[in-house]
Amino acid sequence: MQSGLYIVGTPIGNLSDMSARAIDVLRNVDLIAAEDTRVFGKLASHFDIKTPRVSCHEHNERDVVPELIEKIAAGASVAAVSDAGMPGISDPGFRLVRAARDANLPVFVVPGPVAAISALVLSGFPTDRFTFCGFFDEKKLRDDNKIRHTIIYYESPNRIMTTISALARVMPERKVAIVREITKIHEEAIIGYPADLLNIVPPRGEIVIVVAPAPEHKMSDSEITELVNDISASSMKSAAADLAARAGISKKEAYKRLLNKEDK
Repeated sequence: MQSGLYIVGTPIGNLSDMSARAIDVLRNVDLIAAEDTRVFGKLASHFDIKTPRVSCHEHNERDVVPELIEKIAAGASVAAVSDAGMPGISDPGFRLVRAARDANLPVFVVPGPVAAISALVLSGFPTDRFTFCGFFDEKKLRDDNKIRHTIIYYESPNRIMTTISALARVMPERKVAIVREITKIHEEAIIGYPADLLNIVPPRGEIVIVVAPAPEHKMSDSEITELVNDISASSMKSAAADLAARAGISKKEAYKRLLNKEDK
């Protein structure tokens, strides 16, 4: 193997998605940096990969990354893998790549499945523009709602219904796809408006949430009034910006609506 860092994608559920190139690289590099060596051990056993491995995760990257860079600089070939999918996508990996780039060392990618992209395609929502926001954070939801194209989140099954409730409050007009167990036997996409999804049986397994673009048409007066009541507790400036983005009206009109509410 040529000396350098190899970023290797691994299956997100179905072992048949492991590429022949990924197997070849992992068998022939000098060392594998795995997010969790025990998790990777199951994959390695299945594909008869006997390469030495070390742990490289968010809690030890500061110590391990310099050691790996030193090995590559000395002529070693090192492969980085996460527990599933592509390293660096809400998983460890980007710091190692950045360090290799900073050291002017060769970096190669061995593409593999990405849950976010697979969920986006399964949702049927527009794919020409999208933003991946990582794991869902309710504190950032109002700012996220200013993104008018498709949005993608990762989420835990333990929090999914709380998340849907938050989406129903802030993004009631945007359809949502709950995509779970991608590439596995129970793969499923549950699609609807957030309020409708509040009544479903809480889904289990690995979950990706895809939010459709905001509707292009302006809301009715009654819908805008509901939004005004929802966001008026914020400061006037932020409330006006939020209302304008969500209702499809100008900021001037949003200020007017909020001022009218205060006068009543």
